Amino acid sequence: MSIRVRQQSRSRRRTAARGAVPLIALALAVTGCGGTATPGATADSPRSPVVSHSGREPGLTSAPPSRTSADAAPATTSASVSAATCTDRYLSGMTTAQRAGQLIMGGVSAAHPDQAQLRVLRDNHVGSVMLTGRSTAGTAATRKAVDGFRGQADRVGGRQVGLLVSTDQEGGRVQVLNGPGFSAMPSGLTQGSWSTATLRARAAGWAKELKAAGLNLNLAPVADVVPTALGARNVPIGSFQREYGHTPATVTSHAGAFAAGFAQSGVLTTYKHFPGLGQVIGNTDTTANVVDSVTTASSSTLAPFRAGIQAGAPFVMISSATYTKIDPKHLAAFSPTVIDHLLRGQFGFKGVVISDDLGNAVAVRSFTPAQRAVDFVAAGGDVVLTVQPNTVPAMARALQARMGKDASFRAKVDASVRRILDAKRTAGLLNCG
Repeated sequence: MSIRVRQQSRSRRRTAARGAVPLIALALAVTGCGGTATPGATADSPRSPVVSHSGREPGLTSAPPSRTSADAAPATTSASVSAATCTDRYLSGMTTAQRAGQLIMGGVSAAHPDQAQLRVLRDNHVGSVMLTGRSTAGTAATRKAVDGFRGQADRVGGRQVGLLVSTDQEGGRVQVLNGPGFSAMPSGLTQGSWSTATLRARAAGWAKELKAAGLNLNLAPVADVVPTALGARNVPIGSFQREYGHTPATVTSHAGAFAAGFAQSGVLTTYKHFPGLGQVIGNTDTTANVVDSVTTASSSTLAPFRAGIQAGAPFVMISSATYTKIDPKHLAAFSPTVIDHLLRGQFGFKGVVISDDLGNAVAVRSFTPAQRAVDFVAAGGDVVLTVQPNTVPAMARALQARMGKDASFRAKVDASVRRILDAKRTAGLLNCG
């Protein structure tokens, strides 16, 4: 997402098996589909700003015994059918309310999880959680808190639908989780000065820390390219040195290395903020009418996203700015042109599309919470992120109401839930036995 620059603490697949294989192969090899594995990842907190919201390639596994291509094909097909059957089994058993809940990620304080917040999420069948704000509690205390609310996850046919538990753990001033067990992560700009091999190795270690704390999804890496000429005047990214560098090549290589390290340790990641926040001035978390009048559907600054998608990125986050040369009439989060046509159609993304914060961001305040949720899903989005739990009930009700009267919208919801369940299966959160 864009970074929620409120200086102290208000924070904020279906990855088709084929499209995501390069990135998620390791996670599949480790967790498979045979039971609910311990989810994993913790996040470190930034010092000042709170990011609102603003990728994972696998490590190598030992090669199996050699077999002919004819022998290998049936095994691949069988695994694919098994995965689809698992996802469909969960989906077919869900009520309308449960389907709506899977499309929502609700914020919970990382430092002091509030029982009232957790009750709202539970009562609305929310399928994903984001730890927000800042915490110095460390991995053990964070794990204890996460284990406490993870037990509230919905059940379908007696089987738990595990929670995706995420945070903003980029580095520098955007590190939600800190304290014993968490490394102090340097800024994106510093990470971008390292070799990709070093960054991948360090990222694998940071991912293990998140995993130890019970998280399984990081809302990073930042794939935005901030031109040198704009630099710190780019409030959401450049002013906090969240970018890996100032050229598409540097951002592409280092976002990829960060994502690969996390995948190596079995933690999902999120390329953000499509189609880029590097060319804007204002921050969508604190400013309305943020406009990018430079980026086109073929801009070179989209290269990091394209490369991440080709590598199998499981999640992509959509920004809440307006891109006049792509779709001048809609915020990107509510734009079928940006999500369905560009991201899914032109770029071929088959994973989970998540919004930037739609609960507290100034950029979306002219829309009701109900409108935000429905418009995002109607445009092709999958997971509605809100750092404000009190917006969840209205969002959930609106999604259910629209499903009840619009068959095409319900079909979109079902497709979104499938993608989300596929991501959860990859993370070991579904019992497919």
